[in-house]
Amino acid sequence: MRALILLGLVGLAAQLVDGSLGMAYGVTSTTLLLAVGTNAAAASATVHLAEIGTTLASGLSHWRFGNVDWKVVAKIGIPGAAGAFAGATFLSSLSTEVAAPIMSIILLSLGAYILIRFTAFGLPRGNLGKPLRKRFLAPLGLVAGFVDATGGGGWGPVGTPAILASGRIPPRKVIGSIDASEFLVAIAASAGFLVGIGSENIDFAWVGVLLLGGVIAAPIAAWLVRHIPPRILGSAVGGVIILTNVRTLLRSDWIGASGGVQAAAYLAIAVLWVASIAYSLREYRRDKDNESVEGIEAEFGPRAAEEEKSPA
Repeated sequence: MRALILLGLVGLAAQLVDGSLGMAYGVTSTTLLLAVGTNAAAASATVHLAEIGTTLASGLSHWRFGNVDWKVVAKIGIPGAAGAFAGATFLSSLSTEVAAPIMSIILLSLGAYILIRFTAFGLPRGNLGKPLRKRFLAPLGLVAGFVDATGGGGWGPVGTPAILASGRIPPRKVIGSIDASEFLVAIAASAGFLVGIGSENIDFAWVGVLLLGGVIAAPIAAWLVRHIPPRILGSAVGGVIILTNVRTLLRSDWIGASGGVQAAAYLAIAVLWVASIAYSLREYRRDKDNESVEGIEAEFGPRAAEEEKSPA
């Protein structure tokens, strides 16, 4: 019972992050399932079955808050579903011993990408209003869907930054559209896993509590996306994913690191993680101050802006 409650809280926390950031529900949940000993294919299957409900709830919530561009959903979601089905059947064909370290490497890479992307660069905002073409979104969806199924997550970490980097639609619509299109990806990946490993390898009680936690969090996250600083959240989540998957790899048969090596690695990651969050917080505050000064300058002129920047 305690394990089910913990999984429900994991689902709630992961959906709060995913709905606010446009990524990390699958990566976070799968990382924790692997950490408790679930085999790779079953972990990804469990998460994707839960995501059928969480992505539906999240997509509807984002739609109600005006965060979804349905043209983007159609152009990226259908290729994403095809990639997810292919990825699920591929992962199902691998042995547990091979699949677990491979999945941890994928998750670690995604975690590092999230941490670096949001800490160093924040959110790009140029080119707003320009259309996103199918020739860009279709290949992106195919790759993101395949990575999502084989890594137990990746739709958001691959899709969200790529569309954000284009700067063509507002960040909140990027996040809402990615979350809405993930419903198609979750269905396709789940179908692939049911064909590949069958339902007997999936604990549906775990699916249920992950789903319940995610559904509760979905409308809250859709509201938070208008208020929470994505830069800070991205740094925090990236660090969690890196730390957990480094732990899995160091303890695997591939590496088998000693206790001293593990402790040194965890300490180094913790220091980097804290520094990243502090840097993101500082840059976020600096950006807010600059926006405030620019607003004053636009309304009252350069002299008023200079007075605002000067200490009292």
